[in-house]
Amino acid sequence: MDNDFCPVHEAIQFLQEKWVLHIVRSLLEGPRGFNELSRSVGGCNPATLTQRLDRLVEIGIVDKEVQSVMPPRTQYRLTAAGQSLQRVIEEIDTWATSYLRPSADRGAVCEKHYLSSETP
Repeated sequence: MDNDFCPVHEAIQFLQEKWVLHIVRSLLEGPRGFNELSRSVGGCNPATLTQRLDRLVEIGIVDKEVQSVMPPRTQYRLTAAGQSLQRVIEEIDTWATSYLRPSADRGAVCEKHYLSSETP
């Protein structure tokens, strides 16, 4: 066994990448196409979103389905591994609600992304 491997360190390194948890949180609401996901995440440029989605697919958190229609449509959905991150996001929400003070900027984001959906 490699003594240098620490699963917590690896998970934090990956999950802290900008937009990763936003993407997962958006997909917790259900499958989405690229443009719908881009709008839902908000503020992420297309190249970065593509890069993050490719990485999420590579490690098995997201499934990518290319539908053969014209024009081609790509659908993204969480795998079981991705769905299991719901608890992580719920815990972050619980912690943030308890310990972070709202600001005008964060309030708008929270209202848009968190309060408007069924999934915390």
